[in-house]
Amino acid sequence: MLAESIGFRDAFGPSRIPWIKAALLSALVAAVLSILLPYQILGLVLLGLSCALVAALVILGGVIAIRHQSAQSRAKRWSAVITADKAAKFFTTLDGVVLEPNAAAKSLLGERATIAEFFAGISSQPDVLVAQLLHRAKNNEAIQDVIVNRHTRHDLRVSRIASNLLLWDVRPETRDPQVQDTLGHLPLITLSEAGRIEYLSPSARAFLDADAGSLDALLFDQRPKYGAPNTLRGKDGRVSCFLHVLSKTPTHRQVIVLPMKERTIDKNTLVFEDLPVATLQLDQFGVIKGGNRAVRSLLGREDIRGLGFGELVEGLGRPMAEWLREVLEGSKDNTTEFLKLRGQDSETFVQATLAMSPHAGSDQILAVLSDATELKSLENQFVQSQKMQAIGQLAGGIAHDFNNLLTAISGHCDLMLLRHDRGDEDFADLTQIAQNANRAASLVGQLLGFSRKQTLQPEICHLPDTLSDFSHLLNRLVGANVEVEVTSAANLAPIRVDRQKFEQIIMNLVVNARDAMEEGGIIKIQSENVTYDTPLLRDKATVAPGDYVSVKVQDTGKGIPGHLLGKIFEPFYTTKPIGKGTGLGLSMVYGIVKQSGGFVFADSAVDEGTCFTLLFPAAEAARVEPEVKSTNTLPKEITPVGAGRILLVEDEAPVRAFAAKALRIKSLTVLEAGHAADALDMLQNQELHIDLIITDVIMPGLDGPTWIKEARQTRPDTPVIFISGYADDTFAEELDALDEASFLSKPFSLAQLTATVDRILLGGS
Repeated sequence: MLAESIGFRDAFGPSRIPWIKAALLSALVAAVLSILLPYQILGLVLLGLSCALVAALVILGGVIAIRHQSAQSRAKRWSAVITADKAAKFFTTLDGVVLEPNAAAKSLLGERATIAEFFAGISSQPDVLVAQLLHRAKNNEAIQDVIVNRHTRHDLRVSRIASNLLLWDVRPETRDPQVQDTLGHLPLITLSEAGRIEYLSPSARAFLDADAGSLDALLFDQRPKYGAPNTLRGKDGRVSCFLHVLSKTPTHRQVIVLPMKERTIDKNTLVFEDLPVATLQLDQFGVIKGGNRAVRSLLGREDIRGLGFGELVEGLGRPMAEWLREVLEGSKDNTTEFLKLRGQDSETFVQATLAMSPHAGSDQILAVLSDATELKSLENQFVQSQKMQAIGQLAGGIAHDFNNLLTAISGHCDLMLLRHDRGDEDFADLTQIAQNANRAASLVGQLLGFSRKQTLQPEICHLPDTLSDFSHLLNRLVGANVEVEVTSAANLAPIRVDRQKFEQIIMNLVVNARDAMEEGGIIKIQSENVTYDTPLLRDKATVAPGDYVSVKVQDTGKGIPGHLLGKIFEPFYTTKPIGKGTGLGLSMVYGIVKQSGGFVFADSAVDEGTCFTLLFPAAEAARVEPEVKSTNTLPKEITPVGAGRILLVEDEAPVRAFAAKALRIKSLTVLEAGHAADALDMLQNQELHIDLIITDVIMPGLDGPTWIKEARQTRPDTPVIFISGYADDTFAEELDALDEASFLSKPFSLAQLTATVDRILLGGS
C-alpha cells in the first residue's frame, strides 16, 4: 500500500497490470488470425498491428516494473527512517488513511485506521480540523501547528512526500514533573478562534469549572473583559478573576486567569510575584502597595512600594486623582491610558489599565502595565506623516494662489516698464517692484518644492562637470574663512535632474554648513557611485536595490542635537535667529530630491558636524540636450507677430487682464472668457476661427484639460497653452493625452508669455 502511494496511481500503476495482460493476449490472438486469413494483404496489416501492439505492451510492462520496483525501494527507505525515530510518525494517503505507523505512533493511534479517528480524541471538531489540514497539504503547504485540548497538547508537523502520500509527525506534550513547561504553574486557558476552551492548565483546573466547554459558559458576565475583573464559574461557586491575553495566533488565544484574592489550591497555583504581566497594587490615593517582578523590570527599579503612581509616569493630561476617582466610582468603562515613564534614559511608553479589586477591599486598585513604546513610535510616525502631508497640501494651495497674484503684479509691472525708458524717474521703482516680485516667486517656489508640485526640467547631468562649473560661486558664497572641497569618484554615473534645481539645493546645503561654522572650517562635497543589493531601510524610507549616485555635503560645524534632527525637513522649522532664516531651505531640498526620485538623509553629532547625503538613481550614460529654459528678465520691445486670434480662458481677472493686454500689444486679437462654459459657448460658432487657446488648468466648474477635450471634438487641430500655478506633472496624464498642447507655469513674465505664443504661432513645437 505504501509503495503504491509513493508510485503511480494512474493508468500505468500496478493495479492496471491485469488489463495489460488481457491486451497482450488479445494481440497474440490477432497475430494467429492474421496467418489463417485467406486475404493476404489484410492478414499482413493485422499481423503488423499485432506486432506493434505486443512491442508497446512489453515496453510498457518493463517501465511499470521498473517504476514499481523504484517505489518499493523508496517505500522501504521511508519505512526504515520512521521506524528508527522515537517520535510518533506515520504515513497517510490524501484521504487520511493511516499507513505503516512506527512503534510510537502505534502507541498513540491505537487501532485507529484514519487520521480523523485519531483527532476525535483531542479535538472538539475533528472533521473540520482534518479537512483543513488535508486541504493545506494538498496545496503543498508546510504545516506546523499545535493541537490542544483541556488535558494535553500535540505539536504537529505534516509534509507531502509524494503525489498521494503525507508524512505526519505528532509529539504529545511532555508531562514529566521534572520537565515542566515554563508557564506550567500559571492558570492558563487556551481558546479556539470561536471561543471554545481547548486547554486548561493544571492550576486553572484547580479552581475553575473544568466542564465548561467555552469561555462564554465559564463567564457570569455577558462578554469577557480583558485587562479587567471578570466573574467566572469556579469549583466552589463564583470566582472573581483578572483576565489578560498572554499570546494570540490566527487560530488560538492564550489567556491568563488571575484570582482577585489569595487562595491556596496546590503547589501549581499562580503566585502574584511570578505573573508574567506587569501588575501594581494601588490604594485609593494612587500609592503603590505592591508590584510583581515583571512590573519592577518594566519600570527599571526595585524600590516602588510607597511611591505615588504619578511619580513614575507622566503625560496623563489631567490630575491623577481624577483618573483614580473614575476607577473607584466605576463611572467609565474605558480606564486605559498611554503614559510615559519618568526617569528613563530613552523614551519608554506604557499602556496602563486600572481596575478595582473587589475581593481585596474597596480601596484597592489593580494596575496592569504593558510596554507600548513600539506602538507609540508607530503612532508618532503616522501622525508625523499625516502632518507633513497636510502641510504639503496647504503649501501647494497657498503657492498656487500666490502665483496668480505674482503673475498679475509682475505682468503689469512689465507692461509699465515698456512705457518707461531707463532715464525716467519711475524706471528704478518699477525695477524694484519686478525684482521683489521675482524674490517672492522664488519663495513660493520653495513652498512648491516642499509639496513636490513645482515644475522641473530634468536632463542628464554629469556631476563632475556640474559641480566644477559653479564651485567658484560656492567659494565666493562661503567667505574667506571657510574652504570648499569638491571631489568626485572616477567613472561617476550620470543622473537625471533639473540642473538649476540641483545647483540650488547644493548652494542651500553649503550656506547652511557655512552658518554652522561661525569660526570657519571645511565643507566637503563628495560624489561617488553606490550599489545596493538589498533594500536599504532608513529614516522611515526604503531605498530599492539598484545603482545610485551619492552626493555628500559635510561640514565641521556645531552639529544638530538628536532630538531636533527629525524636524529639520519640516517647513518653517529653523534653529537660526529671527530674520536669518525662513525655515524653507531644507524643506525645499527635501521636495526637489523626492520629486527627482531620490532620497536625502542627515547625520549629525553635536560639536562634530553634519553630513547630508543625497541619493539619486543612476541614469543612462548617453547625453541629452537640456530643454530650453526661459528666464524672468525685464521685458524687451515686443515685435508684433501678425494676424491671429487667441481665446484666453482664465478665472483670475487680474491675470486675464495682463495676458490679454500683452497679446494685444503684439497685434493679436484676443477673446476673453472667465470660465470654461463661456469658452465652449464661443466655440459653438463654427465660423469663428481660433488660432490658439490659452487656458488655466484649475478653474471653477470644468478644469482646463476637461473642457479642452470637449472642445477638441469640433476643433481637433487648435493648439493649446495650459497655464497653472501647479507643476505640469500634477496633471501630466491629462496633458499627455492631448496633442498640440504646451505648458507655461505661473508666475510667468511678459517675455515668457510672448515667447511661448510666438513659438507656437510661428510654427514651433
